[in-house]
Amino acid sequence: MENFSVNLRSICAEHGSIAQVCREIGINRQQFNRYLNGGGMPSAHNLRRIARYFNLAEADLFADHGDFTRRHILNQKRTASGPADLMTGAFRDQAKVLRRYLGFYHAHFQTPSWDGMILRSLIWLYEKDGYVMTRSLERVRSEDGNINQNSRYEGMVAQRGNRIYAVEHEMVREGSIVETILTPSHRQQVKYLRGMTIGVAWSPHVSPYASRSIWKRVDERISARDALKTCGAFATRSHHIDPTIRNYLEGKGDRPLPAQPTSFLT
Repeated sequence: MENFSVNLRSICAEHGSIAQVCREIGINRQQFNRYLNGGGMPSAHNLRRIARYFNLAEADLFADHGDFTRRHILNQKRTASGPADLMTGAFRDQAKVLRRYLGFYHAHFQTPSWDGMILRSLIWLYEKDGYVMTRSLERVRSEDGNINQNSRYEGMVAQRGNRIYAVEHEMVREGSIVETILTPSHRQQVKYLRGMTIGVAWSPHVSPYASRSIWKRVDERISARDALKTCGAFATRSHHIDPTIRNYLEGKGDRPLPAQPTSFLT
């Protein structure tokens, strides 16, 4: 038991806030404190959750502290890489904290390229090797049929505190990079995710812009193909736009974000 509590305190010290660790594992803080102080041992179920969270074997947590430290340092050296790890490291092992958000969403936002319209795209959040990945599709057609915009993005997602960060890359040569930061309204509610998107508009001129963004979860009974069919550009007052989405994009929410898409370079 002593090795377990010492090793647990050691590994937690590298993760900053104990409260954050407890929230992400899903264990009561008071209960977790008993594990840290040697006042109790976790059940087999909680032990498995703790080990998975720290990417350890359950037996590692009971090893002699000196052995535990050496193994941990060796594991860090193995997982460390070059400059690319500066980015991928921020997204590693996010599946355990973001699992309840996996699935399909309709993302709604506004852009100077489609002035006065609300764009709806389809985003898929899925797990791969411990990462949470995104695959986004935009299909927009102008009313006169002269413009057909088909874009595909792929990226990664991470949660920090109560914020969800999605960084995506447009899958074309020299494609743009888009970042979205979302805030869940309630821990148990994932129907709507509200926040801000930063991207690059292609019209009336190529320039960065920022817009409110709101994701609405797609009902599990609806196929991805059918969900994609409902994507496009819609007039602000269109009956196809959920009032909750319209109100948020128009700035009627309670967050101090720009109500309209804002171009940084005009």
